[in-house]
Amino acid sequence: MSATEYVVHTRRGPVDTVTIRRPDVHNAFNEQVIAELAAAFEDVRGSAGTRAVVLTGEGRSFSAGADLEWMRRAAAFSEQENLRDAEALAAMLRAVAECPCPVVAQVQGSAFGGGAGLVAAADIAIAGESARFAFTEVRLGIVPATIARHVIRKIGVGRALPLFLTGERFDAGRALALGLVHRVVPDAGLGEAVRETVNALLAGGPAAHRRVKELVRRVAPDDDAIDAYAAALIAQVRASDEGREGVAAFLEKRSARWVPAKDV
Repeated sequence: MSATEYVVHTRRGPVDTVTIRRPDVHNAFNEQVIAELAAAFEDVRGSAGTRAVVLTGEGRSFSAGADLEWMRRAAAFSEQENLRDAEALAAMLRAVAECPCPVVAQVQGSAFGGGAGLVAAADIAIAGESARFAFTEVRLGIVPATIARHVIRKIGVGRALPLFLTGERFDAGRALALGLVHRVVPDAGLGEAVRETVNALLAGGPAAHRRVKELVRRVAPDDDAIDAYAAALIAQVRASDEGREGVAAFLEKRSARWVPAKDV
């Protein structure tokens, strides 16, 4: 299919594979990764022969979230520039979630922030037992705005809210218990487990899969206006004093001003 700078989209028979390939930075997002992922899933939407998509990251991690250089640039963005950035991320996640055929995330290593949101946007996620997850945005003084609709749809409000508030890391076993992932396997068996799942999907009718996905969206409605609200919210927060301080503290490897000098 296509090989762009950071995302590779291949097709083998009825199965597409979309791979983030920035292993040197743990497949972190920047604006180009977001655009290339969105384009790959638009290609999938236009392919009548594709029956399943495997979404993965090259190297040790699935995706560690936002890229540091992107964060440095975004720290100087205006609210309007942040809004455009957030809208692009929301559109990419929606393209994954609304892909007509099933999307299987193959998760190894780190899946933090937007990377964990990408796991939530996939229909099925299979994780290696050493995978780690976190919604770390509050520790930067920002919020998990654009990923929230996908995470809450996957695991529910009561499970999502404590993780959003604490920003804590959690392991693959807990991700399974929460419902964020469908299955946890030994790291060495991750690829085989994904193949088994894809083969199980291929035993189902392709038209039925499309209708099942549409059915679930209708039965569990999720107002598209949420994306506009979330993009506006994160744009405001990133441009706020607290958001700028949190990102600056992270980039400078120091504690933010709101962190107490010692534990309470």
